[in-house]
Amino acid sequence: MIPFLDLRRQYAALAEPLEAAVLETLRGGSYVLGEAVESFEADFAARCGTRHAIAVNSGSSALHLALLAAGVGPGDEVLTVPTTFVATVAAVLYVGAVPVLVDVDPETLTMDPARFEAAITPRTKAVLPVHFHGRLADMAEIGRIAEAHGLIVIEDAAQAHGATRGALSAGGFGALGCFSFYPGKNLGAAGEGGAITTSDPALADRIRALRDWGQVERSVHLLRGYNFRMDTIQGAILGVKLRHLAAWTEGRRWVARQYDAGLSERVTCPAQASGDDHVYHVYAITHPARDGLRAALADAGVATNIHYPRPVHLQPAYADLADGPGSFPVAEAYAARTLSLPIYPELRPEEIAQVISAVNGFVDAQAGQTGRFDRTACPEEIAI
Repeated sequence: MIPFLDLRRQYAALAEPLEAAVLETLRGGSYVLGEAVESFEADFAARCGTRHAIAVNSGSSALHLALLAAGVGPGDEVLTVPTTFVATVAAVLYVGAVPVLVDVDPETLTMDPARFEAAITPRTKAVLPVHFHGRLADMAEIGRIAEAHGLIVIEDAAQAHGATRGALSAGGFGALGCFSFYPGKNLGAAGEGGAITTSDPALADRIRALRDWGQVERSVHLLRGYNFRMDTIQGAILGVKLRHLAAWTEGRRWVARQYDAGLSERVTCPAQASGDDHVYHVYAITHPARDGLRAALADAGVATNIHYPRPVHLQPAYADLADGPGSFPVAEAYAARTLSLPIYPELRPEEIAQVISAVNGFVDAQAGQTGRFDRTACPEEIAI
């Protein structure tokens, strides 16, 4: 079976420096925050092009604290999208604000700027665009609209580590950027982790206090904060892995190019990226017979996933955010057809070819053809 994700391969390539970093931390006797976390924060901020990065214990905590630091609270509306993981919306509810969903662009699957602008009301306080699957949202237009209406921009960059457009990187477009270091992310910890990026020193100071029980110094609690601190071991691990992020990103883009070139036109591949604005955390195709395709791939030894089978507003816990099915037709149509293929830098050429063969065999058979895959159509560099 070709795994959907195989973190053991990544570990095997980095075992020596990772184990050395963990042992150094264990022997040092400091296990929460500390020098390893501070060093990672400085390096990650530099990578994102921001003055500050504040490490926390998860991407969900990053979203929560970013909203709090920005002053979002009860009665405020925050515009975001239904095509995301539920944490994006849950964080808005945590601060007592009102999530207002707007549909996504059918090509990029990120926030549709026109729908965003149309949804603004006098109660709108912030906009929370999601860089879905690793593709940057249209931050130029979203930023222009937000500025015209006096709105705070907070990026959900949980899937977009290292994505860039022009001189700016994910996490550096808005007032605040929120990242997850869940193990399966492009930059993943050996457990949970997250970070908030900003170039505003006042916001950075507020977030540092909020993550540590509101303390500005030991036993001086100026704010009602939380225990959202990053473990030192996670900071040490992320510090090692960050040095490899650029190479891993290029590896993901290489795999994506093979899929783009080899997959049948009978499936819809992700819209072509512009420059370096997509880091392919997920490579998702769409097909009307998605469930049958997934079953056929499993039979062929290819593991897949679905990101996400239901938009947020069709999840039972969040059904009150819309009027049920039909509320966001683009998001709903996408969710019914999407299928995520294996994509990670360690994916082997012969495995990529096997994935392509299995996909094309099924969709060709669905179209009434032989179902055989002509390997001459496989990209030259991965032909087997």
